[in-house]
Amino acid sequence: MEFVVITGLSGAGKTSALRALEDIGFYCVDNLPSKLLNTFYNLCETSTDDSMKRIAVVIDSRGGQKLNDFYSDLTGFKEQRKPFTLIFLDAGEDILVRRFKETRRRHPLADLVPDNSVESAISLERSYLEPFKRIADYIINTTNVTTKMLKERITQIFLDSDEKSIILTFVSFGFKHGAPNDCDSLIDVRCLPNPYYIPELKEKTGNDSDVRNYIFNSDETKDFLDKLLSFFDCAVPLYIKEGKAELVVGIGCTGGKHRSVAISEHLRKHFINKGYKSSVYHRDINK
Repeated sequence: MEFVVITGLSGAGKTSALRALEDIGFYCVDNLPSKLLNTFYNLCETSTDDSMKRIAVVIDSRGGQKLNDFYSDLTGFKEQRKPFTLIFLDAGEDILVRRFKETRRRHPLADLVPDNSVESAISLERSYLEPFKRIADYIINTTNVTTKMLKERITQIFLDSDEKSIILTFVSFGFKHGAPNDCDSLIDVRCLPNPYYIPELKEKTGNDSDVRNYIFNSDETKDFLDKLLSFFDCAVPLYIKEGKAELVVGIGCTGGKHRSVAISEHLRKHFINKGYKSSVYHRDINK
């Protein structure tokens, strides 16, 4: 049985994630009362109905869910070695506030904060859900992620399965726009030759062949890549051995258009050729 639990911040995209799972054949339940989780799991586990062998549920702070009981059930599943996957959806506070204001929805915890504000409710909810984030198998930050991108991410995680089950995601970004906050590791490539200062390359990106040639033809880049790939070739199998399901690596240059894009694409192709599931997201390429 494949049992997926989705939780996280209100407004972070839990319903969209659930719909993505439904589209690939999961039986889905939104807003399952936390006190029914154990019972529902056992029913699915003993069911002879094939449609009940791929299950996804959303449990969160709506309706005053008893999150302590919910957490105890999940840790109990782990202790009993009951298979399940926990997805945690997160997003930046500014984005969450904007989403609530655009939809004119009331935050489910608004009545529990003195000023009834969305900002205070988000802060309270984040504190309630922090323990779940620590034990999640996948943490997906949707701050800069569209619904389509989220669906692709969910599909990538659950549609395929093989011995190289870790998912590698390389995020290119520009340090001048701020470093992403959802990466497991950050690599600074500002030490490499910068196409920005070449007039005919300045307005292009790391996806253009002449920009890539400029970057990759330098001795500095060749030596840097040899050592970087050697590190990740060593580290990724160790992450798999430790049970890590996803590794998100940020690759940063100054503006996020040239070096970080080219290096991220190079890493993605390298690991695809080695048989891993790998994707890339260029956060600042159009800025």
